[in-house]
Amino acid sequence: MADESTQSIVVEASPERIMGVIADFAAYPEWAKAFTAAEVVSTGAGGRAEQVAFTLESGPFKDTYTLAYEWSADGLVVEWSLVKGQMQRSQNGRYALTPDGARTTVTYTLSVQLAVPMIGLFRRKAEKMIMDTALKELKRRVEQG
Repeated sequence: MADESTQSIVVEASPERIMGVIADFAAYPEWAKAFTAAEVVSTGAGGRAEQVAFTLESGPFKDTYTLAYEWSADGLVVEWSLVKGQMQRSQNGRYALTPDGARTTVTYTLSVQLAVPMIGLFRRKAEKMIMDTALKELKRRVEQG
């Protein structure tokens, strides 16, 4: 992934619990403010989502897009890439979980290329804001149940 941004947060939960929340796409609109809809389009081996369609509304930014997911066998990594979208030309992302006793470090890596050109500095700032919000919302959802 070229020009990617990365952020981490420590969550007071097991990797299994965290990955369970990440994989529960239907619940995203309940806790991830930017998502108004998330629908699993197809599932793969083990019943995990293979493709998911999202509707996103964050301030002036609105988009409908589909992501393809790949889940690691050890349950510690999930990666995704854009299948199709209206406002995005590409999106590549990854959650990597590193267990440490009763805590887990969640590292989020994201690279987004919009269909409309955006100065690199602004794009990276937007990515960091998206990641910061996503990590805090994920932590809150996992720790508060």
